[in-house]
Amino acid sequence: MRFPTTILEKKKIPRAILSIQPQTFQGDHEIYPLMQKAYEMGSWCFDLPSASHLKSFGQLKRLTTDEALIGLCHIGGETGASFLGKPLHRFESKIISTIRKDFLPTNLTRNILPPSSSSEVFTQKEIDRIAFDPVRFEEALSFFDPEASPFLLIGEKYGDWLLALGRIDLFHEMVLKVRGKGFIPVFSGQWATFALPKAKPLDVAAYAVPINKKWSFFDLQRASDLIKKFDKPVISLNPLADGTLLKESEGAFSFLFDELKIAAAIPKITSEGEAKTIIDILMKFPSLIPPRKT
Repeated sequence: MRFPTTILEKKKIPRAILSIQPQTFQGDHEIYPLMQKAYEMGSWCFDLPSASHLKSFGQLKRLTTDEALIGLCHIGGETGASFLGKPLHRFESKIISTIRKDFLPTNLTRNILPPSSSSEVFTQKEIDRIAFDPVRFEEALSFFDPEASPFLLIGEKYGDWLLALGRIDLFHEMVLKVRGKGFIPVFSGQWATFALPKAKPLDVAAYAVPINKKWSFFDLQRASDLIKKFDKPVISLNPLADGTLLKESEGAFSFLFDELKIAAAIPKITSEGEAKTIIDILMKFPSLIPPRKT
C-alpha cells in the first residue's frame, strides 16, 4: 500500500502525515500502539508535536529499523526569543494583552486569543528589545535528528503572535539556524489569512495553517481564495475539523487536495478505526508531482 506523496525541497513526504492523539489526558501510553498500527497499515511519516510522540516514534524507528520512516517535529516560536534575557513565554499574558489592544480588531481577539491575566502591554521600544536567543534555540534543536525528522515546524501560536508584533526578523534567524542544522523548515501559524501574507518572505519549504471544509481563521472564504493564489506549498492543519468531518473524509480531502491544491495535510487520529478509514480514503488521491523546470 503506497501513500500519495509530494516533494518539498527534493525530499519526498506523504500528502497525509498522521497525528496520533490520545483519547484521554493521561493517554501517552496510547501513542505507541496506535502509531505502530498506522505504520503497519502503510503510514511512514508521523506528526511529532510532543516529547511523548517523539519517544514513541524513536521506539518504532528502533524496532522497525525502517530508514524510510520519518517524523515531523515542532518547535515554538517563543523558543528562539527572549526579552531582557528572560524566555519570552514568561511574558505571554503581556503579549496577549498587547495584541488584543493594538494589533487586532476586538471582534477577532475574543475568539482567537486566550484570556490574559495581565493588563500590561508592551511599548514599541520593548517590542524592539525582544531578541533572538540562539543558545536556547540550539538547545531545543538538539533533541531532534534531521535524519529521522528532516522537516521541522517552526512557529505555532507564537508564529502568529510574533508576526503581529512585527518581528518576522526573529523567524529569519530561526530559519537560518534550522537550515544550518540540516533540517527543512516549515512555518506554522494559526491565523491563515493573517500569517500567510506576512510570513511569505521566509525561506521555508512550506506553510502550515489550519484549514478545512468547515472553517479557517479568520475567514474560510478569504483563506481559501488566498491559498488558491499562494505560490508556495501549503499544509493543512486540522483537515478534519477536530473529527467532525471524519464521516465526510473523502469530501474533506477532495476540498483540500483538488480544490485548494494543498500539498499535504496533518489529520488527527484517535483510534485504529479512524486510521484505517483515513488511510483507505487517501489511497484515492494522486501524488502531487512538481512541475519540471525547463
